Amino acid sequence: MEKVRWGILSTANIAQTMVIPAIHRSKNAEVIGIASRSIKAKEVASQLNIPKSYDTYEALLQDPDIDAVYIPLPNHLHKKWVIEAANHGKHVLCEKPAALNAEETIEMIKVCREKNVKFMEAFMYQFHPQHKRVREIIASGEIGEVKLMRSSFSFYLDQREENIRMNKEMGGGSIYDIGCYCIHAIRNVLGSEPSKIEVYGEIDPLYGVDMSAIAYLKLKNGVNAIFDCSFDMVLRQQYEIVGTEGQIFVPRSFRPDLNGGEGVIIVQRETEERTEKIPGDIYVLEVEHFSEIILEDGQPFYSAENVIQNMRVIDACYQSIKNNVVNLANSN
Repeated sequence: MEKVRWGILSTANIAQTMVIPAIHRSKNAEVIGIASRSIKAKEVASQLNIPKSYDTYEALLQDPDIDAVYIPLPNHLHKKWVIEAANHGKHVLCEKPAALNAEETIEMIKVCREKNVKFMEAFMYQFHPQHKRVREIIASGEIGEVKLMRSSFSFYLDQREENIRMNKEMGGGSIYDIGCYCIHAIRNVLGSEPSKIEVYGEIDPLYGVDMSAIAYLKLKNGVNAIFDCSFDMVLRQQYEIVGTEGQIFVPRSFRPDLNGGEGVIIVQRETEERTEKIPGDIYVLEVEHFSEIILEDGQPFYSAENVIQNMRVIDACYQSIKNNVVNLANSN
């Protein structure tokens, strides 16, 4: 097999605009088919030059010409369709967050292992080489001892009615949708896990989902971390690492593709500042990495254990929000 043959479960916007075009651009993958529970699959297949379309997800999974599937379904459907795909012998790239909780994630990964198929959560941002460069700068000692990391991801959500991000039962909420990136970046860049988490969230009274959240994390390596995420603020997608001798600012942390794939790293010390610009096609890099480990029977550098741990932190964030709710509306 020279190329991995991909099937797409759903005509979700991210599949049409990001992942399918990335598969087309990749060197070791090709899109064979797309499935939808509506007539849309045939239309999208024609528009995006995909040979096959299916009117059910099951039909795609039963096709022996499909090696791997990409699952961009709503969060609450991830567990069901990851397990279905694994039972049909398909390797799985699943959109983040992997599931609704760590328990679901563990079950999904267990089935994938039993069926001998590869599984990876689609945190595409991590494949951009700017993050490797950040870790190199930290390791060099240029900013001294790391004391703090701050990460932010927000955008203003205009259309809220009938939006899955606002549906609690479907896994809506800002932490599930974008805060998961901030959590992942803190763990990924600093190479340490949280030992303590405190989170305050603003819950929409109508929809019951967290519109914004602010979190404090104490890491096992002693570093403090803070993240915020929101559907109620201007677009920000950045992180900052503060050391004893300098700081690193990464203003295009999660969506460098919005700027043509160009990542930016700003390193500041007391009397000097420099900017490094680093290119990278995050969706192609993600597709090619997962396709490569399928072709070579390897393992994703983003391990299953890492997926589970990120989900455990998300679980802890939501539990902390529940514990920290204080109603002062009737106080004098």
